[in-house]
Amino acid sequence: MAKIKQIFAREILNSKGHPTIETTVVLTDGAAGTASSPSGTSAGKYEALEIKDNDEKKFQGFGVNNAILNIEEIISPALTGMDASKQQEIDKKMIDLDGTHNKGRLGANATLSVSMAVAKASARSSVLPLFLYLREYIKKENIPLKIPTPAFNLINGGKHAQGTIDFQEFLLIPATSKSYEESLNIGTSVYFSLKKLLQTNNLSTLVGDEGGFSPAVSANLDALALLKQAIESVNLRVGFDVFLGLDAAANSFFYDQKYHIKDKSTALDVNDIISFYELINKDFHLLYLEDGLSEDDWDGWTKLCSKLSGQMLIAGDDLTVTNPYRLQTALDKKTISGIVIKPNQIGTVIEALAVVEMARQAGLKIIVSHRSGETNDDFIADFAVAASADYVKFGAPVRGERVAKYNRLLQIEKQIKSL
Repeated sequence: MAKIKQIFAREILNSKGHPTIETTVVLTDGAAGTASSPSGTSAGKYEALEIKDNDEKKFQGFGVNNAILNIEEIISPALTGMDASKQQEIDKKMIDLDGTHNKGRLGANATLSVSMAVAKASARSSVLPLFLYLREYIKKENIPLKIPTPAFNLINGGKHAQGTIDFQEFLLIPATSKSYEESLNIGTSVYFSLKKLLQTNNLSTLVGDEGGFSPAVSANLDALALLKQAIESVNLRVGFDVFLGLDAAANSFFYDQKYHIKDKSTALDVNDIISFYELINKDFHLLYLEDGLSEDDWDGWTKLCSKLSGQMLIAGDDLTVTNPYRLQTALDKKTISGIVIKPNQIGTVIEALAVVEMARQAGLKIIVSHRSGETNDDFIADFAVAASADYVKFGAPVRGERVAKYNRLLQIEKQIKSL
């Protein structure tokens, strides 16, 4: 098999105007792969670390030249000459070179961009679509090759927008019986129905980081009501054709040991906020609730899952951060029924796939997600299909960096049919 001949990296901009790393890996047979690292705004404190320059004179301190130096001076010399098809060995070499529990030496932004670029180059060398190449690294027995159901982020709040809404993502989720092409049509139809509804109500149609609208409504329930109205106006039924979901991102409104949301005049304890989610479910048929509580409130998560997992999917993101140790604790404490997978939270492709496998063995639903700071790299779409994810979160069905992922799934859907 082809060996790694050259690795080089450069600083590019992501969708938020902040620098990130784009890495190219060239193999001895001429095959090459280029990949870029995403970056989160609402990041859990237990995620693997990104290395930033912290030089306020350049890109407001978000520059990544130090991480690029780590690629050029540490990673590249160590990986050059290695068999590119040995993804596990390559990723382990970077893990060993870093030597920390959170990629604190090399940076997850450095290791992930190299890991993804190696996978892309090796897939091209093997003349395989990337999703089939990555699939070689998971246990495929009784796991179908499928396109995940998209969860469209149509209203942005929290840290992803400058509006007044506490919850971070208001999701539209087509029924799993729909084909991917049908789901994409539903997502765009409701998106533009919502835009028209906002204009009719003299509400802003400015968008947040992930392409969803960020109207200045007074409370979270108002945002849900708008989304439900937009759905019904295109003759779809909530609870039948489509479902609603929330990424509460509760870390952002948890302080002084209480949850503070605009729907309530007083601060809420854990029992109060769980009761609020129950109220939402009665009115809006929630299918999905992500990060409903603080990332350190393990006992609260156990209560939440015990009360609501029979009615909706309870997913951990900031709670689990694609980390096997956090996931094991979540399983031991019976806190979740689904897990959000973001490769940049752990720093290599193989580590992310290992967490997918661990979660699947435990019977969890798999939700593969982008980040708020994205590029046009569509690697995550192939990763989601390779992992046989149940759902994907790529944002609203607009903006180039989001649409690139949705369009790649359209391509993969046709490739699967031709196999």
